[in-house]
Amino acid sequence: MLPKRPIALLILASLSAGCAVGPDYTQPDTPLPEQYLGQAAVDRRHAAASADLVAWWAGFEDPQLTRFVTLALQQNLDLAQASARVAQARAGLGAANAALLPAGNLSAQAARGQQSVETPLGQVLDSTPAFDRYGNAFEANLGASWELDVFGGLRRGREAALAEYRASEAGAAATRLAVAAQTADTYIGIRGLQTRLEVARGQVRTQQELLATIQLLYSKGLAAELQVRQVEGALAQVLASIPVLEMSLDTAMNALDVMLGSPPGTHRAELADTGAIPAAPQIGATGSPGELLRRRPDLIAAERQLAAANARIGVAIAEYYPKLSLSGLIGSATSVSSGNLFSSAASQAAGVLGLRWRLFDFGRIDAQIELAEGREAELLAAYRLAVLRAAEDVENAFSALVKREQQAGALAQGVDSLGRAREASFAAYQKGIVSLIEVLQADENLLRAADARGQAQTESARAAVAAFKALGGGWQPHEPAAVAAR
Repeated sequence: MLPKRPIALLILASLSAGCAVGPDYTQPDTPLPEQYLGQAAVDRRHAAASADLVAWWAGFEDPQLTRFVTLALQQNLDLAQASARVAQARAGLGAANAALLPAGNLSAQAARGQQSVETPLGQVLDSTPAFDRYGNAFEANLGASWELDVFGGLRRGREAALAEYRASEAGAAATRLAVAAQTADTYIGIRGLQTRLEVARGQVRTQQELLATIQLLYSKGLAAELQVRQVEGALAQVLASIPVLEMSLDTAMNALDVMLGSPPGTHRAELADTGAIPAAPQIGATGSPGELLRRRPDLIAAERQLAAANARIGVAIAEYYPKLSLSGLIGSATSVSSGNLFSSAASQAAGVLGLRWRLFDFGRIDAQIELAEGREAELLAAYRLAVLRAAEDVENAFSALVKREQQAGALAQGVDSLGRAREASFAAYQKGIVSLIEVLQADENLLRAADARGQAQTESARAAVAAFKALGGGWQPHEPAAVAAR
């Protein structure tokens, strides 16, 4: 019979809120400026609409863009994988919680045997009066075991599992944010390519009209063949740009379908009509760089992974100390008949206090601790780098947004001026004041400026998407995910 006082003391030690071995986690300091460098320039923008960070895609005021982002958040397969990873981490947390609790099991068996009478034992028994060579055995037991977490190794394991679960939740939110941003970016790219195609096709029509005019003049002997060939060459150059743009458009549409979790071509009919490039909305409530630590899910995931690695150091250190466990069994066993199985004479019981200590294995434990500490140092550097890159992402997106809008505004004025210049050059050519070369140069300049304006408009809208993503928009951080079990 085990003495009751030592067992009670051990249980009290394991259940007390005493310290667990290993370092306690504290979130690392990450010094950041109080304001973004590009904040003032972004605040000075004048946009037709504004967007909040939760559903920022609605701020573009493009119903089709909103619909595609909504579909992607419902159907995207990267999100399905992220959800599965959360379920796996939740199961790991459940296992870590269960390790702190007693485990019980119920076992029972029934057996029937026949004794040989040809063996020496059988021959002796066979000579015994009333010997029955057939025998029955019955047994039923209820057992329980409990590892006493005296030094906190199991508690550190639970702490690590909880941090990993929170990291998986934040990782799923980061995937959601990336899917929304990529869907919007792809959609804007499609509209930009369609705009550029419209510019190129409009230039083709202009060149074809010019060619028809020159050919008419040539047929009347009022223009040289050289002029006809010059216009044909210019037309061919514009025509050659169209297949490249169409190929890029096909690629972007296929990418959008995959983002929506559907086969390529599924939504192509919806995008057949050329739509305007969505205008970048005003970005409100950008917050300070320090708020990125609570807002961006990828940073929350990186910080929780660091916390898990810190707890794993404690798990490794706990191997220095002995493992104590309690186990017990109560049951009944008989070898005669089941009618006596639960009688007092058939009862049985056992209690065990177990000790396991890796007393001569400290070299391996040292290596495991060094491995855990190295992993924690790696994740600390990764977290700090992720914070810096997050701030960099915001600054780059702010700069791109402001500068691309400035570029688009300048190009819009240039397109207007070059359009008038082209009309003037053609009128002067008809009067014989300038040569056809000036007209072709005016056409080429207008095409390049209009194409560049379309690209600048596209890139400014994409920069707005990048800014919302960099700021961590598109989800609402929950307090447990941001400051989980520290």
